[in-house]
Amino acid sequence: MPRNRKAGSTALRKLLGGRVESANDDVNLISSQLRARLLANGARTANDEDHDPYPVVRLFVVDGPASWLLTELDPDDPDLAYGLCDLGLGTPTLDYVRLSDLASVAGDQIRCDIDFAARQPLSIYLREARDAGAIQP
Repeated sequence: MPRNRKAGSTALRKLLGGRVESANDDVNLISSQLRARLLANGARTANDEDHDPYPVVRLFVVDGPASWLLTELDPDDPDLAYGLCDLGLGTPTLDYVRLSDLASVAGDQIRCDIDFAARQPLSIYLREARDAGAIQP
């Protein structure tokens, strides 16, 4: 799924009117094993490989509609993740998000779904999410 790399958190910044202050860069939302898989996918993208990866991790906000299905971390900037972003506004989209921004905005309300196991590639999740208006994990 070809794309241009961005500085991060476009949708999150739009929702908050640009008011996102970066938190600590050492965000521990994702285990080291999952982080390694995300970085491997990020390396494939950095090498311009055309691939449609399965999401590696699902992050969500406790008691809220927002969730993210992430497929990769940028190997040069491991705080920058890419995947399907759903802020709960009915318009899920592929975008970049900074893990530190998620931690800054949602604090201890952001969680990693330890039971999540992707059942299909990201492009299929995107199609289903657009049809439903929300991510269907």
